[in-house]
Amino acid sequence: MRSPAYWITHCLCLVSLLAACNSESTTRPPASALASLKLQPVTSNLSAPVFLTAPSGDTARLFVVEQGGKIKILERTSGAELGTFLTLTGITSGGERGLLGLAFDPQYHSNGRFYVYYTDTSGTIIIARFLVSATNPNVADPASQTILVSIPHPTFANHNGGMLAFGPDGCLYAGVGDGGSGGDPNNHAQDLTSRLGKLLRIDPSTGAACTNGGVNPFLLSGGDQLVWSYGLRNPWRFSFDSNDLYVGDVGQGAREEINVSAGPNAGRGLNYGWRLTEGSACFNPATNCNTGGLTLPVVEYTHDNGACSVIGGYVYRGQAIPAIKGTYFYADFCAGFVRSFRFNNGLAVERTEWPLLTTPSISSFGQDGLGELYLTTLNGTVFRIIPN
Repeated sequence: MRSPAYWITHCLCLVSLLAACNSESTTRPPASALASLKLQPVTSNLSAPVFLTAPSGDTARLFVVEQGGKIKILERTSGAELGTFLTLTGITSGGERGLLGLAFDPQYHSNGRFYVYYTDTSGTIIIARFLVSATNPNVADPASQTILVSIPHPTFANHNGGMLAFGPDGCLYAGVGDGGSGGDPNNHAQDLTSRLGKLLRIDPSTGAACTNGGVNPFLLSGGDQLVWSYGLRNPWRFSFDSNDLYVGDVGQGAREEINVSAGPNAGRGLNYGWRLTEGSACFNPATNCNTGGLTLPVVEYTHDNGACSVIGGYVYRGQAIPAIKGTYFYADFCAGFVRSFRFNNGLAVERTEWPLLTTPSISSFGQDGLGELYLTTLNGTVFRIIPN
């Protein structure tokens, strides 16, 4: 993901322009369907929120990650602030650094474990485990931090990734950027001994390679033990839908992409192409690149009309809007559009743009404990996606 400050200043599309932000081929449903979803403000009082989640089945609370190092708790229905769950110190924040990700253990209600992804004062990427307070469910125990994974980051401040999510195998997955600058100058994404430009699969208890359902693909062949997938530039947000894996990978200067890998063991050993390719197009080399063995995106779009950075989302599995069950939603940070498709037999079908969901500075999608969808924006707002 590029520097939010840069894009806020230089790349936001005006509302009048958004109607033209259709470089991706989309199939428009009837007008009634296009108007069937809208944004409901939940709160506008946050500081640079970059993610939203909740423990599975939690019907009362929303946990919102602020880039500066705090996790706030909101009452799910009203949006009222219930307090600060955790305040992290010793982080670097701003641009593409900060507190970037949060995941609750699938057994959170019994073990109280949750996991965060942040950049420390040296820019090193840290994946750490914490525990909720033994006496207050709205407060974490700040002294419980256990660092599971530490990834030194080059001198460049961008492309830190930031997503954590549990897979269907119970392993903790992390999306890590390629180390920054432009064009991946050190070719980290294709280097299997590097953790940069990768999707990592981690044992949440130890920080070592997860072995649930089999070993990581490069564990025995000289690659890094945590690497699950490679060839990623900046997988800012990814998600699982049952056994399937959806990855929104931010492009360089021309293309944005969504990759979908079907389960079981979705993504295992796959090469998503960067820096050989940007989307499906050759990047380095610029022509005649060998795409054999690469997993190419199911959806990509160009930077026409102000688009700049894909924001990967989720397949909707909530109860409030039955008509869109099974639909995957994603967005663009600069253009502000929200689009969707269904993944069927290896193809993206029913590709749709949702004008009433358009909003500037989208930093992330989120899911509550019931599977309903939300948007966070860097200007401090959280929206719930609801029927119109």
